[in-house]
Amino acid sequence: MTMPASDSRPIRIAVFGKTDVGRNRDHNEDSFIVADLTSGNASLQPEVREHDLGPKGTLLMVADGMGGAAAGEVASEMATKTVFEHMMNQWGADGENTPQKFAYRLKEAVEKTNQAINQYAREHPEHRGMGTTTTAVGILGPNIYLTQVGDSRAYLVRKGSAIQLTKDQSLMQRLIDAGELTEEEAEKSERRNIILQALGPDPKVRVDLTHQEVRRGDYIVICSDGLSGQVKKTEIAAAVAASEDLKQICGQLIELANSRGGPDNITVIVARLDGNGLKDASDDESVGHQVYPLLDTESTTQPVPVYRGSKAPEPKGRPSQ
Repeated sequence: MTMPASDSRPIRIAVFGKTDVGRNRDHNEDSFIVADLTSGNASLQPEVREHDLGPKGTLLMVADGMGGAAAGEVASEMATKTVFEHMMNQWGADGENTPQKFAYRLKEAVEKTNQAINQYAREHPEHRGMGTTTTAVGILGPNIYLTQVGDSRAYLVRKGSAIQLTKDQSLMQRLIDAGELTEEEAEKSERRNIILQALGPDPKVRVDLTHQEVRRGDYIVICSDGLSGQVKKTEIAAAVAASEDLKQICGQLIELANSRGGPDNITVIVARLDGNGLKDASDDESVGHQVYPLLDTESTTQPVPVYRGSKAPEPKGRPSQ
């Protein structure tokens, strides 16, 4: 009997996502999408909630809108829809399913989405200033590729520990990186809601593209800051460890954020990766924020502050570089 090649052995994905308005907001400006890019099915129907990873991969994405009135809702929904459509149309038409092309298409999808939201806002003055964060994760073979704009987050949960894979594009993160604040101080700062980029406010945007090799039994957790602002990563890991029911894990995390005031909309996607196509985890592997080196790495614009809240005022100048 001939064993199949390692790159053709199945990778199995189980996934669930949930969004909640929270305790203080009167409407939900978050959006999310779970999509099997091989079948083209974007839903939480049984055939997507558990599926074999196909040659075109899987897309998981959370978007947290802002801008006042219904503008945030429009921006986040446009983001998830446009990224999905771009991946289906452009990546779907690509003849070779290479990691380099997949990562390029994912980054390109986010950049095109930014242009679409910016153009829509210019054509609809009532939505001027609209924007949205995005954390979009593409799964292809034994690797995930992450595009980041704003402060929604992606975590990898492995062997009982949650590791943040994305880096917030926020004022607080910049101060942490500069050694001017600790993470604990940043969590308590009155300026913690200032992000340096969002999709929509500017014609061009700089997308953070990273990657991570995944292992059998890994969990990917993607969430808006309505969750990460209230729930620590150790608590995310504990929720994953406490249950194998992904729907229950999502509900428990949202309930925990709401028990602490639920000041913002709360969205979370939890995905579990299994199958013989993945290696077992070892203790000496590098996990975290790892830049993916695209051959075409041209970026777009310098970041400007975006003020989160029910209404986003105009950016107040540019932060020092």
